[in-house]
Amino acid sequence: MKTISMLIALLYSAMLYAQSDQPTELTFATFNVSMEAENYVPRGTKGISEQVLVKELSSGKNSQIHNIAKIIKSVRPDVILLNEFDYIKDPESGVRKFISAYLADSSDGYKPLNYPYYYYSTVNTGQPTPYDLDNNGKFEQFGSDAWGFGAYPGQYGMVLLSRYPIDISKVRTFQNFKWKDMPGGLKTTKTDGTDWYAQDAWNKFPLSSKSHWDIPVKAGNKTVHILASHPTPPTFDGPEDRNGKRNHDEIRFWRDYISDHLSSYIYDDRGGKGGLTPNSSFVILGDQNASPDEGDAISGGIKSLLSHPKINTDFTPASKGGATHSPNNTFAKNHTAMWRMRADYVLPSRLGFKVIDSGVFWPEKGEPLAELVEKRESSSDHRLVWVRVGLD
Repeated sequence: MKTISMLIALLYSAMLYAQSDQPTELTFATFNVSMEAENYVPRGTKGISEQVLVKELSSGKNSQIHNIAKIIKSVRPDVILLNEFDYIKDPESGVRKFISAYLADSSDGYKPLNYPYYYYSTVNTGQPTPYDLDNNGKFEQFGSDAWGFGAYPGQYGMVLLSRYPIDISKVRTFQNFKWKDMPGGLKTTKTDGTDWYAQDAWNKFPLSSKSHWDIPVKAGNKTVHILASHPTPPTFDGPEDRNGKRNHDEIRFWRDYISDHLSSYIYDDRGGKGGLTPNSSFVILGDQNASPDEGDAISGGIKSLLSHPKINTDFTPASKGGATHSPNNTFAKNHTAMWRMRADYVLPSRLGFKVIDSGVFWPEKGEPLAELVEKRESSSDHRLVWVRVGLD
């Protein structure tokens, strides 16, 4: 399945490839769009399939998806990661429908936006297992017993959209990297000190709740490595904190991956060893589900990433809407989710970029486009985060 998806994307990119002018600026963005199929059926519906999302994408008439497209078209990023965009086996029925029916459509009065290139592949969410991973005495395959929480395979997936070509042959994925193979990983135990996971399950347990992707984007003669992921929420567990520990280590993975002296243990899904090539330009994108200052995450994970010397954290994206949403909260202007936390990140490397501007799409009430984020069902409970950089 993954091979077919990659081949389709490769052929499509090859068909559309043309020598791009050398850009002097690029805008990178991340947006948890909450577009899983589960949102488009009556609550409690069983047997949800990818065709539910296909139907909404094909119609071009879903109001929530229209608003998501309006937000993206107003910011107009060159490269954007969409989290919680279900994986659909036929990319033409998923990604291409979203682009053509919503982003490239001008009937809403917004200037069309086209992304000729994308990367879209399988994730661990909803992948069934024969194990009782949540130790509730039931072997349920899906939900908390899946390799990543999900009611069906592909739920909460992700896709990268790009105005510039993607070097598909150089993409590295880490969907199958085993958690046990991370040195010093936060292994989960029960209150009596015994292992939380059965040994057979632990031996097969992937670190990534969705996937980790290293996607090289070629902007003119410059290659930018997009490091994309969506770690599990550090909640919905118990005192064993199994999700909190996984969230910590999923974030830590990128810290190790960009560190020349910490990445030797890493292997990708094709058997390639090691981390990012030294002196590479990169941008880390995604809903990390963790804040250095608030929330339930083990904050050491995100703090270790934000303090990495290769990452430019001289700025923090902010918004007026976030500030007024929680007027008595010191960190509110930097919140990226309506549930009051900084969860979503665009982290460019110091090498290769000069940060020009950044922001969180969250208009203050009464400002233009504020209606697009008025309620969760208006678009998403997360906000689009963007960073504009000049190229060195």
